[in-house]
Amino acid sequence: MSGMKLFSPLTIRGVELKNRIVVPPMHQYSAIKGFPTDWHLMNAGKFAAGGAGLVVVESTKVERRGCGTIGDLGIWEDAFVEPLARLVKFIKQQNAAAGIQLGHSGRKARANRPWEGDGPLKRTPEIDDWEAWSPVAPSAIAHSEKWPVPRALERSEVKDLVQAWGQAARRAQEAGFDVLELHGAHGYLVHEFLSERSNQRSDEYGGSELNRMRFITEVTEAVRTHWPEHKPLFVRLSVQDNAGWGPEQSARLGKILKPKGVDVIDCSSGGITDAAPILGKEIRYNYQVPLSEYVRRNADIMTMAVGLIIHGDQAEQILEAGQADLIAVGREILNNPNWPMDAALKLGIEGAFRGVPPQFGWWLGSRAKRGFGTMPSTWQNGLKDTGKVM
Repeated sequence: MSGMKLFSPLTIRGVELKNRIVVPPMHQYSAIKGFPTDWHLMNAGKFAAGGAGLVVVESTKVERRGCGTIGDLGIWEDAFVEPLARLVKFIKQQNAAAGIQLGHSGRKARANRPWEGDGPLKRTPEIDDWEAWSPVAPSAIAHSEKWPVPRALERSEVKDLVQAWGQAARRAQEAGFDVLELHGAHGYLVHEFLSERSNQRSDEYGGSELNRMRFITEVTEAVRTHWPEHKPLFVRLSVQDNAGWGPEQSARLGKILKPKGVDVIDCSSGGITDAAPILGKEIRYNYQVPLSEYVRRNADIMTMAVGLIIHGDQAEQILEAGQADLIAVGREILNNPNWPMDAALKLGIEGAFRGVPPQFGWWLGSRAKRGFGTMPSTWQNGLKDTGKVM
């Protein structure tokens, strides 16, 4: 079968992605004082080897204060460039593009890892800069009752943060990344500026919708100063946060950011409150895809769809319907790092095994060619489905 959009290349500025499959940034909370470890190399590497067109390294913090947990990745100093470059090198060796997301946790900083209870972190001896890691936000408004009240940023600090994002982009360029994404979603700092619920400033960064958009607009301008013209820039938004910010506002923001140098809006939802980031009462296949479709059509900008996209034909239908330009496969690719290869096989793409490194693609292709009367485990629940007796 030919002509599949999912496996067609896409060129954005000067970067060509071999297919439309993106591994989105997914926190691993496994850094040591901001530095990546072998876990990060393995984690990003397995996705790149699995055939994805773009692998985006998890939200990497532009300043120490912005770390969500003790395990967040950092890029606030030049010392982080070389270890991040190691990840980039391996991703590119697998014929995938390497991306990185730049973020700041804002008032949700200094938290437990999710599997350690989530919520605010309690002070421990191992944290030697506890006071310096104090949560900050546009206004002194807590995320919820269980979270501490953050310190409101001074206007000069806001200006400094804009430049911190610019310097982080410079370091990402020096590390060799191909794609940059700005994290403006999920209740973190940029989203906190956008939301009326968390932003009650009286200066030029608060009040009107345009003023609340000012921070991400200035961050984009600062980033583009240091991020090469030929490299793509994405922005992740909670297109619907169920707390006052919705698709209409996101589309208006997209129209502002596009001429500033943003190429793709990564369309997610929720996070400004503790309510689940869902539309309606249940999470279902494609539950966030309408957000991508709305922004794409109303802001005239490329979008990336996310949210319970599990199957290859499902992803193909989204692209064919013009609801997105890229497909982010997150938790499902954690389940099956070779998801792109698996999807290619099921969609009948010729040379599916050639889309992955020969160290395992050759062996799998050989098995498929010779038959052996079996199907991969992803086609069946277990041995009983084959109708054979051992």
